[in-house]
Amino acid sequence: MKYRDKTWDLPEVDTKEYTHCFHTYPAMMIPQIARKLLKRYGVEGGWLLDPYCGTGTSLVEASLFGMHSVGCDINPLVRLIATAKLTPIPRRTLTAHLDTLNDCLFQVEFSDKVPEKPVPDVPNLAYWFSEEVIRSLAFLRAWIDEVEEETVRNFLSVAFSETVRECSYTRNGEFKLHRMPAEKLADFQPDVFGIFRKKLSRNQHGLAMFMEKRQDVDASVSCANTVSGEFPMPRPLGGYDIVVTSPPYGDSHTTVAYGQFSRLAAEWLGLPNARKVDRLAMGGHPTDSKLTDSPVVAAIEKIRSVDEKRAQQVAAFYTDLGGSIHSVAKMLSSRATVCYVVGNRRVKGVMLPTDAFVISEFSRYGFSHQQTIVRNIPNKRMPHKNSPTNVAGKTAATMNEENIVVCERTNL
Repeated sequence: MKYRDKTWDLPEVDTKEYTHCFHTYPAMMIPQIARKLLKRYGVEGGWLLDPYCGTGTSLVEASLFGMHSVGCDINPLVRLIATAKLTPIPRRTLTAHLDTLNDCLFQVEFSDKVPEKPVPDVPNLAYWFSEEVIRSLAFLRAWIDEVEEETVRNFLSVAFSETVRECSYTRNGEFKLHRMPAEKLADFQPDVFGIFRKKLSRNQHGLAMFMEKRQDVDASVSCANTVSGEFPMPRPLGGYDIVVTSPPYGDSHTTVAYGQFSRLAAEWLGLPNARKVDRLAMGGHPTDSKLTDSPVVAAIEKIRSVDEKRAQQVAAFYTDLGGSIHSVAKMLSSRATVCYVVGNRRVKGVMLPTDAFVISEFSRYGFSHQQTIVRNIPNKRMPHKNSPTNVAGKTAATMNEENIVVCERTNL
């Protein structure tokens, strides 16, 4: 059963509650979707899996609901963010560190000279940052590195990550790395310490709210890649009870460039594979293999008739998504529910039925389709148009709605 339900559009909700406020990221699933799904299908005291957890939306909601959770993602920056969002820090401990930091920053600002600190090896650093910003960011990075408590260091690093992006020459509203126009560079003089302070204050409040409501459950983030058949740990006895997730809409090269969005912050933080995320992601490597007996085959062949390379990229994405679903299914309980929030994007003007693909793949492992809820996307940070012909000025809609696919295992 597939139907549209406007009550799932949720256009006016606060998507930055609790630790959801910590860090922006492209195409984030809004927390209210995960919350509604957990209320309907969750099992208190049970286990939730999110195999493409991003910044941890489902994991945070599971902790609030009362489910243990495990998430995994190939992007080291979002694993850092998700971990920080999930980890309680004693209020006194955090306040003490922030007070010390504020005293330090006040002294630097009063002296009107930022001390020199080692600068990370970031390619083309001067292209993306002014000398003044580089000096200030290097000082913050050095201060953070001196913090012994890992939980506090992670908390500070997340605020630092957003500060890096906002103080760079990247164009506002872009996911890919594009430098702002030359005429804007001279007037761009961000207050690095001021921006960092605001991020910390916001996140401190969000963490306090989260800790008040968080249940006594386990939550962890893994680097396991389910496409490659890797399983995250811990694996609960009997399997996970529910999956609540939103996989990538397509290969990063042509849809949402998660890796490019993360790159500068990841390089400043010294995280691994900062420039490889998009290549490691689903569909990152085109394949000659052709899908058979799949709902997306006809659409891919239409794309192939006008663009062979794009067809290969699309096929590679669905091949990888199918491989991931194979791994996920192995980890689920005999009565598990899977909830995949997916978008049916358009490539070369051809709509790809990702929702039907997910249903078909899970049916191979004893899952039956229960329902697909269609909702509009009023508040998701993602591109809604692309250029299917690569002709300047000619754009077409990509996705203005998404599908919440729910399947349950009934035969194992």
